Amino acid sequence: MHAPTAYQYTKPVATSLDAPLALRDSFGRVARDLRMSLTDRCNLRCTYCMPAEGLEWLPGEDILSDSEVKRLIDIGVGLLGIREIRFTGGEPLLRQSLAELLAHAHALRTDEDKPPRLSLTTNALGLDKKAGALVEAGLERVNISLDSLDPQTYARISGRDRLGDVLRGIDAAIAAGLHPIKVNAVAMRGVNEQGLCDLLRFCLNKGLQLRIIEHMPLGPQHTWSRAQILSAEDVLHILGTEFELNKVVNEDDPHAPARIWIIREGANNQAGTVGIIASVSKPFCANCDRTRITADGQMRSCLFARVESDLRGPLRAGASDQEIAEIWAGGMAAKKAGHGIDDPGFVQPTRFMSEIGG
Repeated sequence: MHAPTAYQYTKPVATSLDAPLALRDSFGRVARDLRMSLTDRCNLRCTYCMPAEGLEWLPGEDILSDSEVKRLIDIGVGLLGIREIRFTGGEPLLRQSLAELLAHAHALRTDEDKPPRLSLTTNALGLDKKAGALVEAGLERVNISLDSLDPQTYARISGRDRLGDVLRGIDAAIAAGLHPIKVNAVAMRGVNEQGLCDLLRFCLNKGLQLRIIEHMPLGPQHTWSRAQILSAEDVLHILGTEFELNKVVNEDDPHAPARIWIIREGANNQAGTVGIIASVSKPFCANCDRTRITADGQMRSCLFARVESDLRGPLRAGASDQEIAEIWAGGMAAKKAGHGIDDPGFVQPTRFMSEIGG
């Protein structure tokens, strides 16, 4: 179990950061996108995310309170140039105050004098009951995890027989006017590759944007190997057996992790797009603009980081907003060039995906 040490404030070593502060690293990348985890708890047990038996959840006192989450968001937007906030988990829908936190973030103004763009990554369990209220609070778009349309395969991956709940959540997101609605599917050899075409057809016909993600080493130890992943090329070959794909060369957002392919209308599908996120075979670290805060208030510069900057300690010890901003910026300044999966000495993070936040 991760346990931050007792906080004692030390002024960060001077960096080349300009005033006002920015989340700039030594490679010139500037983080504008905050991934804010609200809980490490989840009601699924996805094999690529956590052990089948689950985890020892963080005690309540270790989790950031609502006021602490709000203050970190205020600092990120007001002092550090954050323009986009995605609430994650664990499963963020389990946080009862989610709508309140969304409304607080929506009332802020970025350095562009706009509300921050607000999104959610969710497994959609319970979204059918909450989508409308979340949109009213300021939620604009949602990413929904769905790895298979086959009930048995879904249950095998997620550890729960809840496919029907996910599909109801998707319909509720559509009805609430969320756009875009992205469906995230982790592609795993020998597990769900046979259903990828059915999943894409489902998304196209519902106006959803499928994002197929290479399996990353963020779950239980010894459950991942490069030889077993379905690469982006493998996925494109599978999809190409049933769809005509044309790559979008010029994309509007250089920070978007997905490479987008246009799908032409077919006999059984509407026209649309599919994104392939090749985190392993074709990493996009050079354009990463993300900063992450875990549910217990630890800032991570990368999903695969093995070093964290404690923000919860300063919050509770009386540090000023400026001091917290300096700690946050100092941690981001030390961000490595890439995730290092290909390095001979690569070591998987000690935290699971659910403990980090997607």
